Amino acid sequence: MFKVLPFEPKPLSWWVTQRKNIDMSPTYQRRGNIWSDVDKAYLIDTILNEYDIPKIYIADFSFFSAKKLNRKKRKYAIIDGKQRFEAVFDFLDNKVVLNPGFRFDENPKLKLAGLSYTDLQSNHPELAEKIETYSFTVMRVVTDDESKINEMFVRLNHSKPLTGAEIRNAMVGEVPAISRATVFHTFFVKCIRFKVKRGADLNTATKLLSFEFFGKPVDTKRKQLNELVQVWETAPKTKKDRARDRMASNLDAMSEVFIDKDPLLGSEGIVPVYYWFIRGVDQAKLKLVREFLVKFRCELEGNNLKIKNGEKDVDADLAAYQAASRSTNDQGSFKTRTDILKRRFANYSRNSAS
Repeated sequence: MFKVLPFEPKPLSWWVTQRKNIDMSPTYQRRGNIWSDVDKAYLIDTILNEYDIPKIYIADFSFFSAKKLNRKKRKYAIIDGKQRFEAVFDFLDNKVVLNPGFRFDENPKLKLAGLSYTDLQSNHPELAEKIETYSFTVMRVVTDDESKINEMFVRLNHSKPLTGAEIRNAMVGEVPAISRATVFHTFFVKCIRFKVKRGADLNTATKLLSFEFFGKPVDTKRKQLNELVQVWETAPKTKKDRARDRMASNLDAMSEVFIDKDPLLGSEGIVPVYYWFIRGVDQAKLKLVREFLVKFRCELEGNNLKIKNGEKDVDADLAAYQAASRSTNDQGSFKTRTDILKRRFANYSRNSAS
């Protein structure tokens, strides 16, 4: 069953009352609050100045049971329009105010910039009512087929700048589910320092899973990670279980190495390198890894400065590492960088023991 039907027009004030009945974060959805406060206020500008707003699509579970799809037991789930709903909810909750440059086209003399919803209620109730009574054009998607909803999400967002992780998260299969579960590991929750709003943590988790699935560092561009989603489905169960177990075990080790919001983990691209390096370190030497990496980064920065200044006593190893870092997702880059780390750590640990 798959039908797309118009939803009976409802004012925004009605949708506010339905918030508890809307699943704003189904598995295929992007994370919330992708829009800045400026973006959110711009939507309110659009409503007040009566410009067109694209249709919103929701999965409607109010007329039938779809247990597999509706695990949170809500009446509705957002397919496309999450950021628009969040913008409205935040404005009506007084979390967002009209932008400094806001101009009300119907009466440009009105000074409305910087006003909140409560301000409008007090001083311009007719404009507050205009927002409350505005109706999004909402389409109801009625289906019990998860793949149809996932496919619709991808199609509706095809022309939007979704990241590879956001598109992959909407795919059907075990890999997206494993990646979603992996980002709740202590390493991702406590240690990483890079921003994850656009799915950077999901992307990283999929890269690590691909390393374990193939048993070595591989190319991790969007094409290869999307292919992993398909290849995984037909692979032997023992191979998949081994990859998951090894990834979980090595993430446990990484949680021991790195500190909370570690400055060493300020970018997504470095995590797979450190992951494969630490994977080969003996448990007894894990305590040396972080101090080694701090020292290595200082040496790398110093060497880069020498290169920039045209000095002659440049460390060839460090120069090769820096050159490889320019191709973040290439198999050869991963191998070069991890080999250098392993070689230098061997020397570092020997010196520390003597």
